[in-house]
Amino acid sequence: MSDQGNACIAVDAMGSDKGPTEMVAAVKLALENVSEIAPVILVGQESILGPIVAEADLANHPKLQIRHASQVVEMDDKPLQAMKQKRDSSMARAIELVKDGEAAVVVSCGNTGTLMASGTIRLRTMEGVERPALATVMPRQTGHFVLIDAGANPLAKAEHLVHNAVLGSDYCKHVLGTANPRVGLMTIGTEEGKGNEITNSTNHLLKKLPDLINYHGPIEGFQLFEDVVDVVVCDGFTGNVVLKTCESLFKCLFKDFLGGELEQNPLRKFGYLCSKGAYDTIKTQLNPDRYGGAPLLGLKGNILKAHGSSNREAVMNAIRIANEIISSDLNTQIISDIQKVNHIIFPSAK
Repeated sequence: MSDQGNACIAVDAMGSDKGPTEMVAAVKLALENVSEIAPVILVGQESILGPIVAEADLANHPKLQIRHASQVVEMDDKPLQAMKQKRDSSMARAIELVKDGEAAVVVSCGNTGTLMASGTIRLRTMEGVERPALATVMPRQTGHFVLIDAGANPLAKAEHLVHNAVLGSDYCKHVLGTANPRVGLMTIGTEEGKGNEITNSTNHLLKKLPDLINYHGPIEGFQLFEDVVDVVVCDGFTGNVVLKTCESLFKCLFKDFLGGELEQNPLRKFGYLCSKGAYDTIKTQLNPDRYGGAPLLGLKGNILKAHGSSNREAVMNAIRIANEIISSDLNTQIISDIQKVNHIIFPSAK
């Protein structure tokens, strides 16, 4: 591991829809299955977590400790209100562990708005980065791609999108293991000049960075799931719409609609049984649990957001990604590349 190898992973044990029992089960899976895992700190109400940890036979595990926090941020809490009134929440205390240097990454299934607001305010952005970005790993037929920004910064400027390209490319390269990630800019057409002012300005700036970013050029929505690029750059408004649309499509079309149609009559059921292997492969490839969580990149510390309804396998994978972030020393890589990019696109500021 890198020089961060002794850092810990702080797990918000109370914010999940499925409760602390599922979070402890996820931690147990991670401790058993993640190679060279960093120590884990479970953050939450000790009176609740203690018995669950003991029941899971983890009470004396050398890489696990509990850190008490008396409050819980609920899913319907307003971010600013939660930050003011729940300073001793498991989420707040987990973020404080990163701020104080006791942990390197927070993993939380909790309230997204509160997590992003708290993380940004308490950890602050890296030098040279104005806004953080949420990076989501999306499945496709041949592997996956990174969508960035998936919702952290809806009102972006061109320079923010350039930084998103750096953040997404470094995450894809150093954590997900893609050697030279191809970066594409989401817009409404690949022809030169097609799009709005922000995408055209971003396209112009990204072309100045051939030695730092493997820029493929503008891409359109129908290219997302083709093997065209490895990182898709957009503003947080567009990215969040794309993300939620894809999630809904997977659930409604593949799970509900297709599943219902296959149950209509015995002939269709027989056809399904004959094709079950293919359906299982598709289900596995499209399963969001494989990727665990989405990192909020560009902060001085690391935050990994998992779905509120994540099961133990999904949270285990989020912890695995958190461990990769530590071992790859991701933030050091990002800071170096951001400085180089800023020197090129903002020369008068240097």
